Amino acid sequence: MKFPDKLDNAAQKNNSLLCIGLDISLASIPAHILKETDPIFAFNKAIIDATGDLVCAYKPNMAFYEALGGYGLDALLKTIEYVPKHIPVILDAKRGDIGNTSAAYAKTVFEIFKADATTVNPYMGFDSIEPFWEYQEKGVFILCLTSNPSARDFQFFGGDHKLYMEVARKTKEWNKFNNLGLVVGATKAESLGEIRNIVDDLPILIPGIGSQGGDLENSVKLGTNKNGGRAIFNVSRAVIYASTEADFAERARNKAKNLRDEINRYRPNVKN
Repeated sequence: MKFPDKLDNAAQKNNSLLCIGLDISLASIPAHILKETDPIFAFNKAIIDATGDLVCAYKPNMAFYEALGGYGLDALLKTIEYVPKHIPVILDAKRGDIGNTSAAYAKTVFEIFKADATTVNPYMGFDSIEPFWEYQEKGVFILCLTSNPSARDFQFFGGDHKLYMEVARKTKEWNKFNNLGLVVGATKAESLGEIRNIVDDLPILIPGIGSQGGDLENSVKLGTNKNGGRAIFNVSRAVIYASTEADFAERARNKAKNLRDEINRYRPNVKN
């Protein structure tokens, strides 16, 4: 099954465009979980168990696991394997390098970790993305317009023909296997509409609506396609660290449900 189909199926089954980012931090995990033999996996398992009927995807950021060495990577493998098979996993790696190096990165993400999709950096051009794109059943999200304040250092270059708009156009042009998408931050909601108009039904991964304070209502209205789908709203810390007490999983579920329902209120042609 191609990634967009798996995404659509999960979104329909759970009536959700919410993606939970599993951005692990040992400093933020509840103290009683740290006593477990494998605290990272124990924490992620509890979050997945509590929210699996509320999401369209999960998105672990690889950096947080790499920073913990072999143990962190083992926990990441176990976490991806644990996610229910009908829910896609987007492994946020932001890779992008010359062909041979990108081929190795793509093999790691898709064959070793068995993620359903990943994120890539387009700065080096098509041949840095092609090794990912050739995994035709997998999803590849190309950084287009990011949520960080310094996005303006480069992404808005070009006057009326801004760099991020060219990334969107190129992504649509390259999408012959129907497995490409874009990353567009909710903190740039004013640009989401023009990007959606360029790429039609391509999936858009939209971070920044949680702790970064992105504009949720406009991001939903401008970022979804005409059927109210193909947008993935990622929230990490605001959900998974909603509490550090024993009821952390229940608190995470409540936060996720509220976000799922709020997103649905703004979706066109979708019942809450």
